[in-house]
Amino acid sequence: MFTIEGREYPFYGPQTRRNFFRSIGWGMGGLTLANLLRAEAAAGIGSSHKAVINIHLDGGPPHQDMIDLKPDAPAEIRGLFKPIQTRIHGYSICEHLPKLAMMADRIAFIRSLVGSADAHDAFQVQSGFKEIDLKSIGGRPALGSVVSRLKGPTTSEIPAFVDLMQGRPFVRNSARPGFLGQSYQPFRPDISKLFKRELEPGMVKELSKLGPEHATQLSLPPSLSAQRVFDRIRLRNQIDEMQSALDKSISAMSLDTFSQQAVQMLTSGRFAKAMDLSQEDPEILDRYTLKNAGQKKPFQTADGPDAVRKFLLARRLVEAGVRCVSLSISDFDTHSDNFGRMQQVLPILDHGLATLIEDLEERGMLQNVSIVVWGEFGRSPRIDSANAGRNHWPQVGMAMLAGGGIRAGQVIGSTDKDAASAHSRPVHVQEVFATLYHNLGIDPASTFLEDPSGRPQPLLQFSSPLAELVG
Repeated sequence: MFTIEGREYPFYGPQTRRNFFRSIGWGMGGLTLANLLRAEAAAGIGSSHKAVINIHLDGGPPHQDMIDLKPDAPAEIRGLFKPIQTRIHGYSICEHLPKLAMMADRIAFIRSLVGSADAHDAFQVQSGFKEIDLKSIGGRPALGSVVSRLKGPTTSEIPAFVDLMQGRPFVRNSARPGFLGQSYQPFRPDISKLFKRELEPGMVKELSKLGPEHATQLSLPPSLSAQRVFDRIRLRNQIDEMQSALDKSISAMSLDTFSQQAVQMLTSGRFAKAMDLSQEDPEILDRYTLKNAGQKKPFQTADGPDAVRKFLLARRLVEAGVRCVSLSISDFDTHSDNFGRMQQVLPILDHGLATLIEDLEERGMLQNVSIVVWGEFGRSPRIDSANAGRNHWPQVGMAMLAGGGIRAGQVIGSTDKDAASAHSRPVHVQEVFATLYHNLGIDPASTFLEDPSGRPQPLLQFSSPLAELVG
């Protein structure tokens, strides 16, 4: 039993947000957002701030040139990179990942990732499903949207889910709310001025179709004052009160909450401050700076050395209260000049990920923040003799996990002698998602989401977390 504005409410079942809404008759009117937040706190629903940083290696990382080297394979398979020993006994990774080799005891390396949708976007590594799954009712929601639905924002000024992805066609629109609806869409701040990422013609066309609302602005237009915004909100609320008798659906209330949060974000400036790297300690900024970056001109669509600071941006957002951050590092689509391009991109990943793990650990955040690093698929075992590239290879890929309380310092699974297929312990993409949900305090086996038709949908089809990491 708890009390809101002098009225007592019985609490049905475990103290979850869903049961809380059910107990007060959520959608029946009478509660403002402020009162709702106060009531949740009074009911003791608040949870510890656990978070996920989802790092997409845009294009499909060459697993055999990163964490699954085959030094004894023929030259046309093993490639040019040399293995270096890690802090895990008997395990070596690429010479261009020296920092990660030195902290391998804080990382779990998965060499046998299977279940790829064979699609050149980030939808599967956002949701765990193929894009076509439940497409007739909106599609499957991204993990961040699910977390936003189940746990909500940590504060009204900070969104639960922030998408920073840049990349090839459809990558920038991979983090979608699916059948949960637009109330649970990610916030997409425009980071193009922070991190330049050249666009191929196809990307330009794709983004133009998404329209001007694809990115979320972090400041009000000069012609629109905060007072005018509040006046409009007040007027709209008056209209909403008249309509409430006709429409009291949960989706309408949720959308109203989403709109209010957007206004609070814009007027408080707290989120914009988290996005402002000039607010960071200069010493920390220096740590997230890649020294002695390669002198070779990067491939057109590759991230530059400053992309290391995407990892810093993710840490700042999580520290501010964001529950899920997605970012991308480009470009791993190495159909040509695989090794030259990896010499440019791997140091960015190596420096950025290693610094992020150390930074979170020093701040006492690593136990609560799960980091996952992966791409849409692996790359072909045999190097294309015509252009020294590796092609798409959905049969097997890789992933790295850190933080979130997992048992790190492990190598899970193996591939055959050519890194062409899983030889032992194949790990399905959804098992990784089950592990992430577990780390967030969400049981993927017993949690369901209601779709627009009222039917319960499971979070995953493979709902068991990796026992090696959380058992």
